[in-house]
Amino acid sequence: MKTSLTKLEGLKRSLTVELPVEAFNQKTDKIIQKLSQTVKIDGFRKGKVPATVLRQRFSASAKSDAATEIVSETLEDALKDADVIPAAQPSLTNVDTENTDNLIYTIEFEVYPEIKVGSLSSISMEQLNAKVTKEDEERALQDLQDRSAEYSSVKRKSKDGDRLIIDFEGLLDGESFEGGAAEGFEIVLGKGAMIEGFEQGLLDVAPGKTVEVNATFPEDYHVENLAGREAVFKVKVNEIGSPKEVKRDDEFAKKFGEKDFETMKTRMSNQMQMELSSRLVQQNKDTAFNALLAANDFEVPEGSVSSEALKLQQDMESRMEQQGMPSKGKLPAEMFQEEASRRVKLGLLINKIATDREIKAEKEQVDAKLNEISLQYGESAQQMIDWYNTDPSRMASIESIVVEDLVAKHLAEKAKVKTSEKTFLEIMNPQS
Repeated sequence: MKTSLTKLEGLKRSLTVELPVEAFNQKTDKIIQKLSQTVKIDGFRKGKVPATVLRQRFSASAKSDAATEIVSETLEDALKDADVIPAAQPSLTNVDTENTDNLIYTIEFEVYPEIKVGSLSSISMEQLNAKVTKEDEERALQDLQDRSAEYSSVKRKSKDGDRLIIDFEGLLDGESFEGGAAEGFEIVLGKGAMIEGFEQGLLDVAPGKTVEVNATFPEDYHVENLAGREAVFKVKVNEIGSPKEVKRDDEFAKKFGEKDFETMKTRMSNQMQMELSSRLVQQNKDTAFNALLAANDFEVPEGSVSSEALKLQQDMESRMEQQGMPSKGKLPAEMFQEEASRRVKLGLLINKIATDREIKAEKEQVDAKLNEISLQYGESAQQMIDWYNTDPSRMASIESIVVEDLVAKHLAEKAKVKTSEKTFLEIMNPQS
């Protein structure tokens, strides 16, 4: 075997392989011999067709099949001989079956880039810290009270805390606009769920009355043609409901599946802390990896990016399908290219750092991560754990997450880190 590696544009490579022609000829003869036992040709009995006739009729296809088998059988050794590892499955670009001395074939493929990670100590990044306060727990309990509140219809004028059932129509410059009208709409005054001015305009209004409310859409409103604009809403108050007192007692806890209030409060506090910790880990990891990417720029294999983009596209289509929004074939692959390139590049960087620093996922760490993830599944947690444990490829995905976490931690230890204190709400609801 003789191999010749040629560097093409970027990460593309071409490998030409020369093999003694004897093995190819033997394989071609074997294929034709096999054909002689099955092929039917007019004028000849089955199994009695002369070899010369068979070669005349089937030589081209037999050579093609023999060449395909030879390439399949020798490709691995050829790549080892050339000391090269393809980033994806090579493509066969040329086969010369007419050479009397050698069978010659050429494959093309991309290779992974040679990555040299820059000094981690030169990277600057921000890492966030936060804790659950008594005020956060109080807010969460109040939210549970509000969600479980019951209302009784009253004939008085409205005030903060009342639930109103209303019909409304919004007008911009005297004209109705899409999404600006509703009937039987429920709103609790004082919650700030509506745009500025809307709830204030419904205070001190008697049931059955119709009022005009002036309200302003925020500058960053998600509907572009409404952002920052003032609107007039014609609102009819159909019913006013006064909230009944909700006590924080064992009966209140039972509404949420807990045996008593203290158990519910403890479980809620633990859940808040766990969710905060998980969110902090993810946000800090994202920040660390963004800093790593910014400090290390290199070319990535186009084939790997295309494969990752296709995966992202399929995942998005699947999620939209589950939400009743069929989109198969409607989402262009180009919209996923940037994120796909980022993921491929980050994966290569993480793998390089993990290899160079001998960072590995220990079994105890993998089991701990799996248990942590399983908590999201409630009563089905053990079933989820068993599902992962029955398939090594599934466990490999958990190992990858652990390695990511360890590399992010390593980055934070080596880089220049500025720690910022945040509140529970700033971490859990960054857009609010």
